[in-house]
This record gives sequence, C-alpha cells and structure tokens, in this order.
Amino acid sequence: MEAMIKNYMEKLQREGYKYTNQREEILRIIMDNKDDHLSCEEVHNIVSKENKDVGIATVYRTLQLFEKLNFVYRINFDDGVSRYELNLGTENHHHHHLICTKCGSVTEVKMDLLELLEDNIEKEEGFTIQDHNVKFYGICKNCKKEN
Repeated sequence: MEAMIKNYMEKLQREGYKYTNQREEILRIIMDNKDDHLSCEEVHNIVSKENKDVGIATVYRTLQLFEKLNFVYRINFDDGVSRYELNLGTENHHHHHLICTKCGSVTEVKMDLLELLEDNIEKEEGFTIQDHNVKFYGICKNCKKEN
C-alpha cells in the first residue's frame, strides 16, 4: 500500500498540486475502505477522529481533485449521495453494482458482460463508447433471509 500511496502522491505533484498530510490521510482512508463506497461525510467522519483540523470542505475539495486526477471514481446510487471508489487502474470499465432497496447495501459485480453489446453499438452506430455504468436494484440475500 505504501508504494501505491507514493505513486499517487508523486502524480499529484507532477500535475502541479501540493503534497499535504491531509491529502495523504484522505487517500489512505479511501484505500483502507476500498470496498465500502464512502461518501464525503463518511470520509470526513473517519479522518476527523484522527485529525480534528480537517474540515468537511477540505475533504470535499480533495475528493474532487482526486476524481479529476483519476485517483477515484465518483459513484451515485440514485439516493442523492456521491460516493467514492478507488481507481486501481486495473479495469477498462467500472464494474457494476447490486443495490439492495431494503437495507441499502451495495455489492460489486466484477464480471463485464456488456463488451459484445458495446462492440455492436460501436459498429452499428459509429459511436465510440468510453464507459458504461450499470446498477441493479433488488433485495440482497441477507434481507431475503429475514423474511
């Protein structure tokens, strides 16, 4: 993880931005919680436990900068809250998400079954697809067990 943080921080500086301890702390939180799709408020709650001087505006601006530099993806699950996910640089596309309408849990689906569809759209429509985002809404297995 240290090598990854170093790479991100070096890219930050190459792009003309200052390295700060606050930015590193926020990056570490995103990395430590990479499967949790944290909101700005959740990141702030975690960082403020260790560093009371980090305000919500700093977290918000830092996450915006990280998105601009492709360190993170911003994801919206149609509930009015932006969440952030670490960009590991290992995927050509974002993965898909299963969203439970009962408890709000989010599960990632790693398989990408849309490549053939994308190829057909590009061929038939002459449209170059840069990305796609698929969300499935339903009841998760834990909520099903409760019924």
